[in-house]
Amino acid sequence: MTAYPNCPKCNSQYTYEDGSNFVCPECAHEWNTNSTEQETDAFIVKDANGNLLADGDSVTVIKDLKVKGSSSTLKIGTKVKSIRLVEGDHNIDCKIDGFGAMKLKSEFVKKL
Repeated sequence: MTAYPNCPKCNSQYTYEDGSNFVCPECAHEWNTNSTEQETDAFIVKDANGNLLADGDSVTVIKDLKVKGSSSTLKIGTKVKSIRLVEGDHNIDCKIDGFGAMKLKSEFVKKL
């Protein structure tokens, strides 16, 4: 059995060859080992409308969100100032007036 390289994105060992590319079934990353161009690991986060988000942007919540561990909800239209992008499932780290520090998913916000 041929040993294929681990996925450069998620380090999965279950990669397979598809033509001249290698494919990772866990994160769907495709790469070509013969390619001389370097891949950039730029961290890209988009809002619900597809706009690129950056550190320091202001966003607004587009859906009522239940706050885990609290009986209150984050209402639609709540403005969030100076966000910070982080890697992970909840990719926005912020402070919201009246709630405190919180992590949000970018799919539930839109850029102002």
